[in-house]
Amino acid sequence: MAGKASWAALPKDMQGFSFEGDALKKAWSKLHAGDQEPYPDKKRAAALIAAAGKQAPKGLDADALAAALQDAWRSFHEGDFKAAYDAGVALGPVGASVAVKAIGIHATHLVDDDAEKLKRFEQAAKLAEAAVKALPDEANSHFRHAFALGRYSQCISIVKALKAGIAGKVRAALEATLELAPNHAEAHTAMALYHGEIIGKVGSMIGGVTYGAKASEAKKHMSTALRLTPQVPIANIEHGNLLLLLHGDKEEAEAAQAYEVAGALKPLDAMDALDAAFARAQLE
Repeated sequence: MAGKASWAALPKDMQGFSFEGDALKKAWSKLHAGDQEPYPDKKRAAALIAAAGKQAPKGLDADALAAALQDAWRSFHEGDFKAAYDAGVALGPVGASVAVKAIGIHATHLVDDDAEKLKRFEQAAKLAEAAVKALPDEANSHFRHAFALGRYSQCISIVKALKAGIAGKVRAALEATLELAPNHAEAHTAMALYHGEIIGKVGSMIGGVTYGAKASEAKKHMSTALRLTPQVPIANIEHGNLLLLLHGDKEEAEAAQAYEVAGALKPLDAMDALDAAFARAQLE
């Protein structure tokens, strides 16, 4: 599906990020402060091959897999999301983390057609689901599943997602992520939005009794995400979104301030550039 559909290019004013050679490894800890993705060196690749077993990519030893994963992530951070997606898909469940993130970020920011966007999040969810089965001990297997389902839910409306039981799957995936990686800032952000979006749609009473959604939990998770990744645009954007979900117009000024912070941050890669541009657009 996604391989055949057109992939809009990254806007020219956001191009120019380069992570050739050792630059990727040097920047890795900052690039992945939010999702805790381990750097794919030879040792990491060997561990993934062992863990995936029969689901590991055929014909690749640890050195070759490490190089393939590094190239896929290099493409992602530079903004060639199609190349990152294709490379990740070619590696099966072992490449699902980069593939899901690539198609998800591209669909979020660069796909305008609602039907096409929905298809891509659906495809991302399928890739992530396969990764959960093959690599259940990987935090990002669960997080990418939550991310894809969460974006899908936003496309069909939170109310429909609740009725279909998707929201419960998102929460379970996020809980699994945080059990494996307690400092996974993006999972904390997503969990905050899980609580906030339910309360925003059905109210605190029904949200709390029926779905276990609590404003206090939303604020706690968002506070943790901001503590872990204060310099990441998406954490600040979602902080603004959460304020509006929980308080509406009463916190409009505070939400705008959060967007201002996000928009002013220096992007580390193409994803950051897209997120920061989105934040600035919210203020226009």
